[in-house]
Order: sequence, then structure tokens, then C-alpha cells
Amino acid sequence: MKALFLTEIGKTEVREIEKPVPKAGEVLLRIGMVGFCGGDLNGFKGLFELQEYPNVLGHEVGATIEEIGPEVPATWQVGQRVTIYPYLNCGTCVSCRKGRRNACQDNKTMGVRRPGAMTRYITISWQDLYTSSTLSLQELALVEPLTVGFHAAARGQVTGTDTVAVMGCGIVGMGAIASAVHRGAKVIAIDLDDSKLEIAKKIGVQYTINPAKDDLHEALVKVTQGDGPDVIIEAVGSHITYRAAVEEVAYTGRVVCIGYAKKPVEFNTGVFVRKEIEIVGSRNCTNEFPEVIAYLESGKFPIDAVISQVVPIEEAGKALADWAKDAQGIVKIMVNFGE
Repeated sequence: MKALFLTEIGKTEVREIEKPVPKAGEVLLRIGMVGFCGGDLNGFKGLFELQEYPNVLGHEVGATIEEIGPEVPATWQVGQRVTIYPYLNCGTCVSCRKGRRNACQDNKTMGVRRPGAMTRYITISWQDLYTSSTLSLQELALVEPLTVGFHAAARGQVTGTDTVAVMGCGIVGMGAIASAVHRGAKVIAIDLDDSKLEIAKKIGVQYTINPAKDDLHEALVKVTQGDGPDVIIEAVGSHITYRAAVEEVAYTGRVVCIGYAKKPVEFNTGVFVRKEIEIVGSRNCTNEFPEVIAYLESGKFPIDAVISQVVPIEEAGKALADWAKDAQGIVKIMVNFGE
């Protein structure tokens, strides 16, 4: 069966691999849809420090259970549509011992540090499955990236009394926006791409800012009546947006960091002290899968608007390379393996 490999920086290849057989506690999944994520893009560009080469890409999955291995609970049945929790934690490091497996020191995400899902069949533990009787395979493939944004909003302790600014309207940023709106916050979407800001409006943001057209500081001052946002979620991974998040957040505000900055970031640490701000990292997700599935089932998320392109595996490498050359207008590219 065909699989899409990221062979080295800037190069992909479709290779033939063996169809796997489920072991005890595993199911065989027939893959339907897999999304490219920002990590795949950065791995392709050589900007993701965790990426290992060569590797089968993909961890945003919509699939159908094809076969049940031994010792799998009877609640899981052939034909169920599912998505997967793609992170493998060690269970023994300090993060795991504290119950925060998402921040495992030896985390192995599918497609990054172990084989991914961009192939026809994979096996996986039943404990990493989530199902929905109403979501399509395409919708299920959106669940994982949205959970990362939902986790960021949780890390920021977003409430209905907050004004929240999200820097970066890729799919993870869209997840953070969706969660903040869902929590009742007043939300500001910030991006250099007007087409992404239009999608953010469909999710429910009250304000949008394009810093290429308007001064970011002046725009935030106007929207927040001079206070600054209570929470800023950084979902870009740029030294510019990292510094802006710290400088623009309100006194006693919270900054949530999702993006991996591509080079060291210099800060005036006096700002941290004077403002008494909280700065927290946000990695992967914890228990947000059921919440995101229920949110998507509600029909509140503009699914069609965020799907920028759907391609077969034979065109997936070119789609990734084109995305690396020009990300304008691209939110989510999906690889279609068929029902």
C-alpha cells in the first residue's frame, strides 16, 4: 500500500509499505482523510526541531474501523467512524507522573517521531480512539488540530468576561478562536491574510486586525479602550508576534504560547514584572477530544471554509511543497484516501 514519506528537508516520496495486522488491544483502521498540519509544513521546511526523517507523515485522521484485534472492548465495532489521539507518552517522566501526558518529555507524535497515518491502513490502540456517529471522515480529521487550540484557551483560563486576541489564524489559531468564542469571550483575530480573517468572522469573532494594513498597537488600544487584551494566544511561532503578545497584553493578563519561534526571542523582562503577567506554554491537548467533537457536531464551525484543498496521495507531496512556497489563503490541506 502507498504511504507518503517526508524523506528529508524539502523532499517527499510515495513509497510502498506492508499492510499492518492488529495486535492485542489494537484495531485496524481504513484511512479516509488525513490533514497536513503546520508541523508537517515546518518539518518540510526544516524548521521543526522535533521532526525525524524519513517518516510517514500525518496525525490528523478521519478513519473507519476495518478489523478488531483481540482484547478490544465490544463497544468498538467494525464500520465505526473514528479519529485518533496521535501522541504516545512514556508514562514515567515528571510530566506523565503529574498526569500531563501532553507534555511528555519523550512524546512521540505520529508523523513526527513515529510513523504517521498518510497511508491506506494503520493499527492503533483502542484507547486512542474517539468516535462520532454524525461527523464525516473529513470532519473527524479536523478534530485533532482544533483540540490544540481548545487546549490553548483552557491554558489561558479564558472566561466570558475576557477579551481574547488570537495571533495567527491557521487551523490551530482557528481552534483557539472557536474555543474562546464558545466560552463567551470577546475575541479579536489577528492575521496578515484577509481571507483567514473572513473565516474567523464566521466562527464568531467580534474584531479582526491585519497588522499589514493597520497599526497593531493602535488597533488593540481602540478595541480594548486602552486596556489591552486580557489574554493573547500566540499561534504563529514568530519572534515578532511573541514580543507583540507580551507588549500588548493587559496588565495582569495572560499570554499563551503555542507556536515554535524559529529563532531566539529577546524580551524586556521588566514588562513581565511591571504588568505581573502570566506566560504559559500550551502543547498538544489533554482531554479536549470529546469537547471538540461535540462542538463540531453542533454545526457552529465553518468546516467548508477552512478546507482549502483536498488531494489524492499522488498529489500530496506537491501540495505540501506549494504550501511551503506560498501559504496565502491556505488553512487546511487534506489528503483523501477514499471511503
